[in-house]
Amino acid sequence: MIPADVCPPEQAIRVLEGETLNALAAAQAPGYGTKLATSRFGVPSLPRWCVWVEPSSGLEPDRWEQRWINSVDQALSAWSTLLPITRVEDPRQAHVRVERRRPPLRDVAGQWRASNGRALLQILEVRRQDVWRLEPRVTVLVSPELRAQSLQATTLHELGHAFGLWGHSDTPADALAPVQGAAPVLRPSDGDRRTLDWLRQQPTRFGAEVEPEASRDDVEAPR
Repeated sequence: MIPADVCPPEQAIRVLEGETLNALAAAQAPGYGTKLATSRFGVPSLPRWCVWVEPSSGLEPDRWEQRWINSVDQALSAWSTLLPITRVEDPRQAHVRVERRRPPLRDVAGQWRASNGRALLQILEVRRQDVWRLEPRVTVLVSPELRAQSLQATTLHELGHAFGLWGHSDTPADALAPVQGAAPVLRPSDGDRRTLDWLRQQPTRFGAEVEPEASRDDVEAPR
C-alpha cells in the first residue's frame, strides 16, 4: 500500500497553455547535458516521480499485453536504480502515465512519419491535498506492436524524456540516443546516469507551491 502523502491524487488541475522547451544553454555539463532543453520554470524534474502504467484491458492480460507490461516493468526498474520512482494504480496520482498505444504520425519536414514511442509533456498547476504546485505531466505512448527488446528499449528511451532528459545523445550506447547500435539499449548507460545526476541538481520551480489565483474557473476536473 502506497502512503497517501507520497503520491496524493490530483484534486484539480490547470494546464499552462503555450509553454515550450528551449535549449538549456549550459556551457559545460557531463554526458549530453548541453543538448537538453528546459522551460522558463527550470528543468522539468521532480524529487520523486509517481508513475501509472496502463493495466490489461481484461481481468487477465493476454499474451501480447503481458509482453508489453513486462517490458515496461523492466524499463521502469532500470530507471529506478537512478532516481526515486513510485508506481501507482490511479492515474490521478501520477506525474507520468505510460499508455499502450501507437503514437500518432508526426510531420517531419513535410513528411508524415511513424514512431514506436513518444513522450508528451504538459506543464500544469495541480492541487493535491489542498496545495497548488507546479508540476510536469508526461504521457508516454509505447506501441504494443514491437518485439520484446524493442519494447523495452523504446520505453527506456521515452521514460528518460519523461524524467527530465528532454534531448538526445550522440552516443549510440546511451538510452537517450535516437539511433542506437546493433543491440537495443536496455539499461541506462554511465552517460545517462551522469547526465541525469547533473540535471537533478539544476535549479527548478517544479514541485514548488504556487500562489492560488482569485478565480480558477479554467481548472479542469480530475480525469
